[in-house]
Amino acid sequence: MELPFVCPLDWRYGSEEMRRLFTLDAMVRRLVEVEKAIYLGLVEAGIAPRSCLEVVEKCFSVDPREVYELEKRIGHDVASLTYILGERCGECGNYVHLGATSYDVVDTAWALAIRDALAIIKERLRRVVKLLEDAARRYIDLVMVGRTHGQHALPITLGFKFANYVYELSRSYERLCCAEERVAKGKVSGAVGTMAGWMGRGLAVEAAVSRALGLPMHEISTQVAPRDGFAELVAALAILGSSLDRLALEVRELSRPEIHEVVEVHGGVGSSTMPHKMNPVIAERVSGLAKVLRGLVITALENVPLMHERDLTNSSSERILIPHALLVADQMLIDCERMLRSLRIDEDAIDRNLKLSRGWNMVECIMVKLVEKGVPRHEAHRHLAKLARELSGERSALEALSSDPLVSQKLSPEEIRWCLEPRNYLGNYRELVERALSYAERALSRC
Repeated sequence: MELPFVCPLDWRYGSEEMRRLFTLDAMVRRLVEVEKAIYLGLVEAGIAPRSCLEVVEKCFSVDPREVYELEKRIGHDVASLTYILGERCGECGNYVHLGATSYDVVDTAWALAIRDALAIIKERLRRVVKLLEDAARRYIDLVMVGRTHGQHALPITLGFKFANYVYELSRSYERLCCAEERVAKGKVSGAVGTMAGWMGRGLAVEAAVSRALGLPMHEISTQVAPRDGFAELVAALAILGSSLDRLALEVRELSRPEIHEVVEVHGGVGSSTMPHKMNPVIAERVSGLAKVLRGLVITALENVPLMHERDLTNSSSERILIPHALLVADQMLIDCERMLRSLRIDEDAIDRNLKLSRGWNMVECIMVKLVEKGVPRHEAHRHLAKLARELSGERSALEALSSDPLVSQKLSPEEIRWCLEPRNYLGNYRELVERALSYAERALSRC
């Protein structure tokens, strides 16, 4: 059996659904679709004979191998396509590609591909957000320790943690909607963008192409569509990737044996030599692919500054950039959905870890209570910080605070115990979770 291609995106990463959008057959099919729409525009504008429409329906068919074989000889893929179609369509072939430039075809074909690819990406992202929403609701009251700088901080709930990811990924969904509005647009305007080849009838040609393909058109362009849209798309995908990376990192950290609060459970082999290992490999792949996705942003930004009405420096890099960015994001979302479905929540470990600090992570509440009793905040903070540094290693917070002259003078034993109960110090967590979920509902209905 012949081994797969060297690029893992050809066989290992990304779904078949996404990969099919970027096969040579699919890419040539889109180029032909755009050429046919331009021909229709020429007919609608009165430039090409209407009688040719029936001919074009039959002759606009080409094997991708023909195109790329001819490209080897003449060095231009779109020109190769137009030569083949022109010769195949007889007299009607005289009008193929008339007044158009290659990037009228290429950029509009990219817009079609991006539109279809983003439909896949957005659906996968909606599923990931939905899983996080379900987890946020399920664990809305499960108290756990919050961590800042890797250290125990105030208590939160696991549902509150999940809701933060709901909000963040919903914002990425909105970014993709905004990017799609600016990049999934056709460009049909000729050699330098003025539509000169259509002798004043360019807007009619453009309108017909827009209707035929169901694509809005750029308001103005050079020979190419503005590359800021492509850069925005790749940046939006990279931001999404970084948010997924943050979620994956959370899972990786919380699955460490000494924490073990959230564990990725899958049926694969953890280690080739250590049978006991259950490595968070799905989460780690998400983090690994995020590095690739972030790196593609530089290429996308470098493609924005093209000389004058265009140069060719964007062409070669975009053949790599656009499919790879979309395939990597596709795989990351597939993995995140699988990771979330495989998570096991260890509530005993969550409770055990919550008690590890022996109440010292709750002394902010004591500080607030002292201020209520007339102690200046900075003095209360200084006093409690000194107390924690000196006694947290040998005594619980309840023991230390109950015997401290300042605290015991100002606060009753009941007030001290109330403060040291994590469930009493969760603030407006429920309202905040609900607010995040409501935001997500609005965001996901945007496009």
